[in-house]
Amino acid sequence: MPSSLHPPHQQHSATPSTTTLHRSLSGRHIQMIALGGAIGTGLFMGAGQSIHMAGSSILLIYLIVGFFSFMVMRAMGEVLLSKQGYLSFADFVRDYLGPQASFFLGWSYWLSWIVTCIADVVVCGGYVQYWFPDLPAWGPALTTLLFLCLLNLLSVKMFAETEFWFALIKVITIIALIGMGGYMILVGWQSPDGVTASLRHLVDPSTLLPYGIGGFFAGFQIAIFSFTGIELLGTMTAETKTPERILPRAINALPIRVIIFYLLSMAVIISVTTWQHVSPDVSPFVTLFAKAGLPAAAAIINFVALSAAISSANSGVYSSTRMLYGLSIDKHAHWQFRILSRVTRIPVRSLFFSCLCMLSGTLLLFFIPNVVTLFTIISTLAAILVIFSWGMILAAYLVYRKRRDDLHQQSQFKMVGGRPMAWLTLLFFLLAVVMMFFDEDTLKAVAISPLWFLTLWAIWRFKQRAASTMR
Repeated sequence: MPSSLHPPHQQHSATPSTTTLHRSLSGRHIQMIALGGAIGTGLFMGAGQSIHMAGSSILLIYLIVGFFSFMVMRAMGEVLLSKQGYLSFADFVRDYLGPQASFFLGWSYWLSWIVTCIADVVVCGGYVQYWFPDLPAWGPALTTLLFLCLLNLLSVKMFAETEFWFALIKVITIIALIGMGGYMILVGWQSPDGVTASLRHLVDPSTLLPYGIGGFFAGFQIAIFSFTGIELLGTMTAETKTPERILPRAINALPIRVIIFYLLSMAVIISVTTWQHVSPDVSPFVTLFAKAGLPAAAAIINFVALSAAISSANSGVYSSTRMLYGLSIDKHAHWQFRILSRVTRIPVRSLFFSCLCMLSGTLLLFFIPNVVTLFTIISTLAAILVIFSWGMILAAYLVYRKRRDDLHQQSQFKMVGGRPMAWLTLLFFLLAVVMMFFDEDTLKAVAISPLWFLTLWAIWRFKQRAASTMR
């Protein structure tokens, strides 16, 4: 982590021309990026593991997590749009919870995307092994990371255009899967292993809770990780042309996305393949088409799943870079991380540092070659960090309601349910962390997560002491 201490002001003063981001993102970009943010590795890869653990109760899990994630977005949207000067949710956390909270949030959110990106590129290695089983997973993982680093060097508009097309591919694929699965259910299609596609598989008592309440709890971790990225809208405000008009539309579309892309796709997969035939080690999207006797289609779906992982990793590179840039602006990170390239207005030093951290994490594949095992551990850590970030957003909302009820009354985009719903959402995420204690793999990530917060606390204390000494 870079030092938060700054050399004398005259050594690093920066004019607006060197520290101001361009507002290059249009409504088309924001809508599709938001859509792509809800369709990531957690759906394409993690769905197999979550269905295997929770059975058809995974539908209820995704509905619950989707609902509370939407509440976080509404809280974030109201406060973010209450003041024109807010460029990201870290800004209003600083205003309402103080600089220390902003410091903890900024670095934790940065790390959450670093960890998420590592998980995504690790999964990329697993998808490539579908075609080249003897290829070590670290090869395509490192290649993907290098490609995304170079892509993000070009311009924010290039990032947006890339995400637009990645998201479009994912949307078309899932709609096609739902359509084909629906047809197979309608005609009572029978697989070579004797399974007849039917909605009855969703309500089969043996499928509802195959591993009991413990399996139900275990499903929440992947579900929360699946929604990582929906808050990405709250980091794009500084580069969005008309955030007051575009952000509410993108946020309000979230429930429809959850129903279509998560609930319907999960229902189709379980109805066609049944719970017993869903492998935790393989994407269920690939399994569905392979069982349908369409290996070419399965290969295409594997390619789409690979593009989904690359898309999510691309969002990770972008978001971690912008959050580190914001930390530098707030003097919580080294002053050089706020410097932008002259032509493209990209915080290149933040980009290189973030990618370097992602590279070091990706090298874990040398020590844990099993992609699914490593993905579970890393995605759990990412889920914990995201829950912390969402919790800070909700806490800032509650303080905002207490201090600035006048702004709340003037708001055209009020949070649904207000303060009671904010408290209920906080309680849910607290319970979600407790649920992670019931699974051996997720428990490992929960056990090491306090080390990160202790490290942040130690750095903050050192930073404060050094600042008082300089005064």
